[in-house]
Amino acid sequence: MRELRIDTAHGQMTALRAGREGAPRVLAVHGWLDNAASFMPLLAHLGDYDVVAIDLPGHGCSFHRPPGASYGLAEYLDDLLNALDALGWSRCHLLGHSLGGAISSMLACAAPERVEKLALVEALGPLAGAPGSAAERLRQAVSERRALRSKQLRTFPDIFTAVRARVQANGLSEHAARLLVERGIAPVEGGFLWRSDPRLTTTTALRADEGTIREWIAGIEAPTLVIAAEQAPPYFDAALRQARMACLRDGRCLQLPGGHHLHMETPEPVAAAVAAFLAG
Repeated sequence: MRELRIDTAHGQMTALRAGREGAPRVLAVHGWLDNAASFMPLLAHLGDYDVVAIDLPGHGCSFHRPPGASYGLAEYLDDLLNALDALGWSRCHLLGHSLGGAISSMLACAAPERVEKLALVEALGPLAGAPGSAAERLRQAVSERRALRSKQLRTFPDIFTAVRARVQANGLSEHAARLLVERGIAPVEGGFLWRSDPRLTTTTALRADEGTIREWIAGIEAPTLVIAAEQAPPYFDAALRQARMACLRDGRCLQLPGGHHLHMETPEPVAAAVAAFLAG
């Protein structure tokens, strides 16, 4: 596994590359406030592929957007296409977890000629806006963004404290949390800060409604695998998952034991399912 720096029109993106160059290509896209290290446990079992696990902008060691810019889903689509262009990949498989799965779903709809197969872990399309919540969501987003300018960022005295914070926030094992933390913090005077852009923690101003999201999913041409955790988060429960799966032209769903980060906690069955799907 090696570090990779990808120069794009918007800034430098960083990534981890593993597997065998010249093998089938996979672009792996992590979840919200995670980073490329979230795929490290999985990459150890995908040696027959050329996998590039990127840090999304605002995450890991990748660039942050300029002042006044936002981290909308549409902007991430451009980032992924820029990364593929810089890698010289005209076409590849996509592997996405959570937010990365939402973005990958949308990219498969927006640029079907670039996507061979789509493997998603704990995602199929983005989160929808709840009916009747749009006005309050917009107010909250604007208020939080403005308040962020004067917010004091938390400094961790050592890595262990940051790891404990991540364990408590996400219910991760200490091993999984440490992988994310070691790539996700930067040394400063007095300790460590998260590398992630603080703007990522604010409320999303605009969300598509469920009908629009299902249209996007129906526009996916690539064969699609959705891996769902048995301990499903409330925002991706069985009813919603089944309704969205029904929109796919060529989709299959596999439920595996574990929680939202099952690709980190129990990577072997996840990797086996992904490898079998991509090879089929």
